[in-house]
Amino acid sequence: MTAPLTESSASSLPPHAARPVSRRRALYAGVAAAAAVGGAGLAWWRLQPHAVQEGAAQALWAQAFDTPDGARLAMGPFAGEPLLLNFWATWCPPCVDELPMLNNFYRENKANGWQVVGLAIDQPSSVRKFLARLPLDFPVGLAGLGGSELGRSLGNLTGGLPFTVVFSGDGRVAHRKMGQVTPEDLKTWSALR
Repeated sequence: MTAPLTESSASSLPPHAARPVSRRRALYAGVAAAAAVGGAGLAWWRLQPHAVQEGAAQALWAQAFDTPDGARLAMGPFAGEPLLLNFWATWCPPCVDELPMLNNFYRENKANGWQVVGLAIDQPSSVRKFLARLPLDFPVGLAGLGGSELGRSLGNLTGGLPFTVVFSGDGRVAHRKMGQVTPEDLKTWSALR
């Protein structure tokens, strides 16, 4: 027969043997694990571009946006050459971080027919102030909330930024990316025509 477990003898046992796992703790652990898996799945889903709506590319080529300097930026002339279209905002740190890289991509590849357009999903005054500090060589359109709708039609259902769409020379969507662009992305895309 074993001696009853007293407080002093319980402290000499290994920590995992001191207390049995209760059903309640096991249930909490199971619920927490399910929530973690569900949250990770939702985050993955949100970061994936979804299907492009029928006619979205054609609708893009028909649009025109005001520019920060008051001119109009018609999208139609960009059809027919490869285009990197970047949706961004001044309040979005990853957007701001990738803009110099996109500007360099434009400088290095415009002789090869590549075009870059930034569509700012932001207040015009904020974009003007930002571009005064960090001028860009490629055109920027002031898309506002309408730009969010355009992004959704191109597969950005959650409206997350930055969102980049690469069009081939024939005007079709060749690639899309939710989140910050990497140098590897740009290298891969530059080979597209």
